[in-house]
Amino acid sequence: MSKVYRVVIVDDSKLIQTVLRDLLDSHPQLTVVGIAEDPHEARDVIKQTEPDVITLDVEMPRMNGITFLRNLMRLRPTPVVMISTLTSAGSGVTLQALELGAVDFVEKPHDLDRNIDHYREVITEKVLQAARVSGATLSAVQQRLSAQPAASTPVVSPPSEKPVRQTLARKICAIGGSTGGLEAVTSMLKGVRFSGVEALLITLHLPAGFTASFANRLNGLLPITVKEATDGEKVYQGMAYVAPGGRHMEVLRKPGGLEIHIQDDPPVSRHRPSVDVLFDSVSRACGKQAAGIILTGMGKDGAAGLLTMRENRALTYAQDEATSVVWGMPGSAVKMGAVPPEHVQPLLQLSRALEHFFVSSH
Repeated sequence: MSKVYRVVIVDDSKLIQTVLRDLLDSHPQLTVVGIAEDPHEARDVIKQTEPDVITLDVEMPRMNGITFLRNLMRLRPTPVVMISTLTSAGSGVTLQALELGAVDFVEKPHDLDRNIDHYREVITEKVLQAARVSGATLSAVQQRLSAQPAASTPVVSPPSEKPVRQTLARKICAIGGSTGGLEAVTSMLKGVRFSGVEALLITLHLPAGFTASFANRLNGLLPITVKEATDGEKVYQGMAYVAPGGRHMEVLRKPGGLEIHIQDDPPVSRHRPSVDVLFDSVSRACGKQAAGIILTGMGKDGAAGLLTMRENRALTYAQDEATSVVWGMPGSAVKMGAVPPEHVQPLLQLSRALEHFFVSSH
């Protein structure tokens, strides 16, 4: 018999409480065991019910959600799925929450009359996957946060003046992951010793409103320039381009060099933007002058595209299971044969692989 996972909902809206409870309880492996309207009540409810997973509203009155989440992950690490609104403020707080160990986020429900079945599928899948996160992953988050001052908040320094790059990229690295891969992308790229010749294309499963915040956040952390990609721009060295939320990103080879194409075709592998769309285009445009890296995330988006890249002699890599929050996407790529066994690596080794690719004569 399949395990039934215990869920606590933390949200100040009675309507959202009711909607979430009905949707989550409809899944045979999920049961809502408690509801709290604020962090003080949440502490008591969590102690009483010992949930396997928590849904947490991003923005609530009289609540500092970031402080609550940090304290939870330091003192009683529990998988958390953030319930987010698609606002600039909401996206910023959600990105901080993911940095602090939240497993994933889901958009706050709206227009349920038309989208109820889709929303039920999305939220139950994400909550179920979060509930299955390993104790080792939670312990790693706890250790990382315990090493920080309790009152600290993630700080991103404003980017220093960066040189304008005008050298067209000859080689590119395509990186893909799901929303849970935000912290993995950040950690991997922070570990790279950049030489300035790198050109990166990044697709993550993010909705509109989140990618600009994420790109700005990375831009403040890295010596290269990171931006949300726009249709028709050239791919230059010393740049990282993030697929706009809710839109596919491709790269095309034109007479004047590699060019980014942003389009709104239907979802691929259930996602838009899709990692498969990016990887397939990189395979066509660059062949062996490309590398592909697939990071933690649920589902199998990107696996087939990465296999196509490998068949066209690109270097392909996958995050290993031990360091992945959810080994769905990289695991699918490995099972499909898209990645040689020696290229299934933890994040730090992936940082080294990315460095080597750009300085090698591959």
